[in-house]
Amino acid sequence: MVRELVPDAFWQRVGPLLHPPRPKKKLGRPRADDRAALDAIVFVLRIGIPWEMLPRKQLGLSGMAAWRRLEEWTRAGVWEKLQERLLDELGLSGKVDFSRASIDSSSGPGVKKGALTGPSPTDRAKAGSKHHLLVEALGLPLTESVTAANVHDTHELFPLVDSVPAVRMPSGQRRFRPAKLHGDKTYASRKNRRGLRLRGIAARISRPCVESKERLGRYRWGVERTLAWKNQLRRLRVRDERRDDVHFVFLVLGCCLMLLRRLCPGVC
Repeated sequence: MVRELVPDAFWQRVGPLLHPPRPKKKLGRPRADDRAALDAIVFVLRIGIPWEMLPRKQLGLSGMAAWRRLEEWTRAGVWEKLQERLLDELGLSGKVDFSRASIDSSSGPGVKKGALTGPSPTDRAKAGSKHHLLVEALGLPLTESVTAANVHDTHELFPLVDSVPAVRMPSGQRRFRPAKLHGDKTYASRKNRRGLRLRGIAARISRPCVESKERLGRYRWGVERTLAWKNQLRRLRVRDERRDDVHFVFLVLGCCLMLLRRLCPGVC
């Protein structure tokens, strides 16, 4: 069975966030359908092909038209609003677990360089970018960020913790602070533990030569699995965008697809 690129459940949540197009002052080629443009964007995200190689006959618009639509929706903040809406739906249905959270990152090469790229310490100093994810207990992505590959993970700990959106829970209240935060030894420092404690979060961060990886690592499987899911989206394996905002929205859109998969199993 071939799955749709943009199933009805996904489009029903994206469509209301899109602004109606402005009326044209001159006659010309009609504007491509918004759903077809979203199909093309998701196709590029999943397959990783260049925009100019987008199959126009199958998708109904050119790669440049799809790129312009992506840029337009990026400026309007559509993808961040979509992620918040999906998290609220999951929270109201009791599928967001704030009892624990985990944080980690993964790096990838940046072929065209651009902003937020730097020499990768794990890839012979080649240019690359790093994706940082903070997920809840079962691996649902709560927030994400992009930095240069040479930025240490610890610098993104508090920006990620403070950017978690307030998710509506079954009680009707909103919650944005996990009870515990798990991280590997990269995040081990007194400053990080103190900062988490001031935010009311219990630090569960591995300490060198104290805790074993097996003891605390069993709770970090969620973020490791989510990073593996993220790498299944080929556009996120290798950065092909010079613009950092476009690359970031691809990461946000990938996280939205993971959230939709949990909200509507089997449709995405």
